Amino acid sequence: MMSMTLFSLLTGLYVLCALLLTAYAMGTLLLLLVYLFYRRQQIVIPEVEEWPRVAFQLPIFNERYVVERLLDAVAAIDYPAERLFIQVLDDSTDATVEVVARKVAELHSRGIPIMHVRRQQRDGYKAGALAYGLTLLDVDYAAVLDADFMPPVDFLKKTIPHLIHNPHLALVQGRWGHLNPFDNLLTRGQTLALDGHFVVEQTARNRAGFLMNFNGSAGIWRVKAIQDVGGWQSTTLSEDLDLSYRAQLGGWECLYLPGVVVPAELPPQIAAYKQQQSRWAKGGSQCLRRLFIPVWSSRRLSLLQRLMATMHLAQYMVHPLIILLVVLTPILILNQQLQMLNLGFLGLAGLGPPLVFVISQYDLYDDWRKRLLAFPILLILGTGMAYSNAVAAIDGLVSKRVEFHRTPKFAHHWQSNEYALSLNSTAYVEAFLSVYALCGAWIAFHRLPAIVPYLLLYGLAFGTVFFWGVLDQFALRKASRHTPPLQNRV
Repeated sequence: MMSMTLFSLLTGLYVLCALLLTAYAMGTLLLLLVYLFYRRQQIVIPEVEEWPRVAFQLPIFNERYVVERLLDAVAAIDYPAERLFIQVLDDSTDATVEVVARKVAELHSRGIPIMHVRRQQRDGYKAGALAYGLTLLDVDYAAVLDADFMPPVDFLKKTIPHLIHNPHLALVQGRWGHLNPFDNLLTRGQTLALDGHFVVEQTARNRAGFLMNFNGSAGIWRVKAIQDVGGWQSTTLSEDLDLSYRAQLGGWECLYLPGVVVPAELPPQIAAYKQQQSRWAKGGSQCLRRLFIPVWSSRRLSLLQRLMATMHLAQYMVHPLIILLVVLTPILILNQQLQMLNLGFLGLAGLGPPLVFVISQYDLYDDWRKRLLAFPILLILGTGMAYSNAVAAIDGLVSKRVEFHRTPKFAHHWQSNEYALSLNSTAYVEAFLSVYALCGAWIAFHRLPAIVPYLLLYGLAFGTVFFWGVLDQFALRKASRHTPPLQNRV
């Protein structure tokens, strides 16, 4: 009786996970439909009579290989020089400090108003640096760029007019482009993922009046709005998501401009990509914990807005649900539980996410068919990294610890780069999950053949991510044997 009760509970948990994943997929499908409705809408740039004071805030931490490129791009921005200020918020602990100091001196000698800001302690990480930087500025608007971004020369003239024209507008967000989309299979897969988010999801959220997020870079803020909602806060790893939601809950508006493209570097190393995704997963879950009640208690939001905001904030909780399904499936097959369920109809909602990537590529690129050949890579990455993202998402829900691990930027060959990351312990769990899923596929082949493709996908995905990390580790070790010590490099 106890065993039957246990398996009934496990079956109920399985069904709950499947229903929650289906609900998330249906939300994505809704965003796609909204995007298709608004995809041709053009946003006209208002006329400007007088350009306001603007600052670029550039938070930097150990970015020696890309920071000069960033500073050159910002210095080339087309904007009245007497109204533009550049603030390099440098918390670096390595040779980046000297690189920045030299470049700032060079730009300053050319008459460019630029300030090299160093804090005694790295309190609050990026949020702390941005908050401190604002105390040193007297400007109306502040644009934020991470170190690996390359803003176009007309970035300000395409964004500032909207803020001037609409006094209720807190943020204008641009679309992330890609500096290295064809470096390797990893960057090709990431291109699809980011394009899906920035082309379809962000456009749909903004045009439909759903809450959208600041993406941490390639955006410009009204300083008054930041101050009005309590400023930058370092209580989560996603200070960008946190601030943008607080602003919208406080009555401020945001605008997304997909036509303003700011390219950035994609992580070409699997360990770097996993670290980035884990930080986003943890920060997103911290924001879910922090903002769930304010979202549902807000009188400004409709029921649909609250539901879509909750889906947005909880997006990384998809990964724990996926891991639960993978673990439960073989157990329930062996005990004849899944054979009694008929959940095939739920699969229809799963069409939403793949279509997001197809539509985004079709709308952006003439060679969209060729680019979609990378879709299997995206599928493997999204599936195979479910464990590391699940761990980070759960940690974000239950832990108040905030420790920022930046995504290393390389600019060129990562294998010989001092910022390259080593394989971490999650890889061994991914190897186990791969074997577990493949064993589950063997069980399903004899008892429930319809589930075999599902388990084979997870077995392949977990195994691929594991071996990808191992191969990267071998490449890193090989390069280290042929690379001179840092102090001997020219």
